[in-house]
Amino acid sequence: MPSDRTLLALLDIRDNARLAPSFIEGMSLAQFKSDRRTVYAVSRCLEIISEAARRLSPELRERHPDQPWRAIMGLGNVFRHDYDNVAEEILWRTVHASLPSLLSAIEPEIASMTPRAGPDVPGH
Repeated sequence: MPSDRTLLALLDIRDNARLAPSFIEGMSLAQFKSDRRTVYAVSRCLEIISEAARRLSPELRERHPDQPWRAIMGLGNVFRHDYDNVAEEILWRTVHASLPSLLSAIEPEIASMTPRAGPDVPGH
């Protein structure tokens, strides 16, 4: 049985993978690059995703070999130690090209771990 820690990590990934694109919705790359607050917000979302991915079990990650887990987990180190070299284009590309696939991988995992209330549940 997966742990609460795993579910919480998956929820952190899901929430931030949804939040990052919402920050840049309707923006062009040029607008994004010139908006320091949005760049910071998106990079923070990706940092949280990176840290949460580290809390996932190897078995869960192995169920999704199409995801670049090593790169996802390594992103946090880039933000912490090489933050002055983080290019806005990489953030932009990551949000647009990588997060939809990541969401597709983790949403079924979350669904399988989340109990669903139905009409047979006493008291409902």
